[in-house]
Amino acid sequence: MSANLGGYISSTFNPLTSGVTATVEYLVVAGGGGGGWLGGGGGGGGLLTAAGLAVTAGSALTVTVGAGGAASTSQAASNDGSNSVFSSITATGGGGGGVYDISSGAGRTGGSGGGGAATGTGGGAAGSGTSGQGFAGGAGLGPSPFTGGGGGGAGSVGIGATSSVKAGDGGTGQVSSITGSRVFYAGGGGGGTQSLTAGLGVAGSGNGCQASTSIPSVAGISNTGGGGGAGGNPSGGTPASLFNGAAGGSGIVIIRYPANCAPPTSTTGNPQINYADGYQIYTWTSNGTVTF
Repeated sequence: MSANLGGYISSTFNPLTSGVTATVEYLVVAGGGGGGWLGGGGGGGGLLTAAGLAVTAGSALTVTVGAGGAASTSQAASNDGSNSVFSSITATGGGGGGVYDISSGAGRTGGSGGGGAATGTGGGAAGSGTSGQGFAGGAGLGPSPFTGGGGGGAGSVGIGATSSVKAGDGGTGQVSSITGSRVFYAGGGGGGTQSLTAGLGVAGSGNGCQASTSIPSVAGISNTGGGGGAGGNPSGGTPASLFNGAAGGSGIVIIRYPANCAPPTSTTGNPQINYADGYQIYTWTSNGTVTF
């Protein structure tokens, strides 16, 4: 039997096998943080990737795909992304962007940290990232104009807001070719602004709100772990929806190992199965399990 190993193949196809694999390569990306209400961009989800993770035949390994942080629609709080898990590997959800506050405005800590917001007396601090998973966000500026920092990404820190110029851009994501194609994951969301230029998100993350031209914040793309864009401050306070931050993107779990090894004895969660570059590749966008 022959097969095109460069494209999608259904889960019913079994390649020629040479025994059960002992190790797998993995990419685990957590959900991105939500952008802050009149604030900072959401941090990208934590990203962990490596080869050589030992697996035990007959044991069901847990797969959890973290949700993105919900849109921030009030000053009460921003929303962190949720963790993603494969077996013993846990990637931390991205930190929510800071929200405008009379005293704090700080971005939240996460896989990558949320950007800081403006405050009534100055700028909020950036949220910290998690070592080995992502970077800190950028600080906000204030009290006027209200300008947020970008969320951190898996590849670099978020950019701080620049006085009289623009809100901070999100930090870059990290590229992975585990699927056979180069894809960026876990970029930071852009900061929001009152009247200047909004911050830009990269690598699946969202742009901040450009309130002066009524362009709302943009959500992170699903299954990239991108941070959500932050809300802005429209003239006269209308439309009020422009204050709102956008949701972070959900995470993803991908594993691969040599195509000539036996496929898993069972999977749940309906993973997509591909064959590329001599590997069999399993991609989860919802929770499940895998047993070898």
